[in-house]
Amino acid sequence: MKITFYGHACLGLQIEDTHILVDPFISGNPKAAHIDINTIKADYILLTHAHQDHILDVEAIAKRTDAVIVSNFEIVTHFQNLGFEGHPMNHGGTWDFDFGSLKYVNAIHTSSFPDGSYGGQPGGFVLEGEHKNIYIAGDTALTFDMKLIPMQTKLDLAILPIGDNFTMGINDAIIASDFVECDKILGYHFDTFGYIEIDHEAAKRKFFEKDKDLMLLEIGESLEL
Repeated sequence: MKITFYGHACLGLQIEDTHILVDPFISGNPKAAHIDINTIKADYILLTHAHQDHILDVEAIAKRTDAVIVSNFEIVTHFQNLGFEGHPMNHGGTWDFDFGSLKYVNAIHTSSFPDGSYGGQPGGFVLEGEHKNIYIAGDTALTFDMKLIPMQTKLDLAILPIGDNFTMGINDAIIASDFVECDKILGYHFDTFGYIEIDHEAAKRKFFEKDKDLMLLEIGESLEL
């Protein structure tokens, strides 16, 4: 499994020959100006919630790639009404896709489309594929619901928001990694704008002091699991 960070909360996942894009917000992010959305492959687009900084490039990419949009019922219905293909899910539900198993799990946040209309309840994803299991938390506060994840899935990587202010910050993300029983963490949702700027070295040090590995990728950089 190859994971590429496209800035903010946008990720590209490659599982064998399948390409998955998570929360595409690239063209509106000045820090990701060197990323050309027209070159990004996507068979599926996973959306954690409806805020603009997570869905901005969905239509452009899905129109070019014919990607299947996977999210909560309200978000998928919104995009289906625009002519896109979608697979609706809701909290606690699991579906076996061609790339593996995907479960839609709880997140504590808000969710509305840019025009203010209802975007359903926010969520995250537990993905089991290619013998590797990852948790994509989405925008969320620290929640005890995270303790449910390791009761069913042994994670190889937890992808957690760490920017604070709108989501949990470093200290809560460390606790979250305890809750999901995974000491290998990829941080995201940080530095995009002033409210969520972080001190990278201080963040890594705090995780290291708890015997955990916090990875902070440069935009466009990838890791292999």
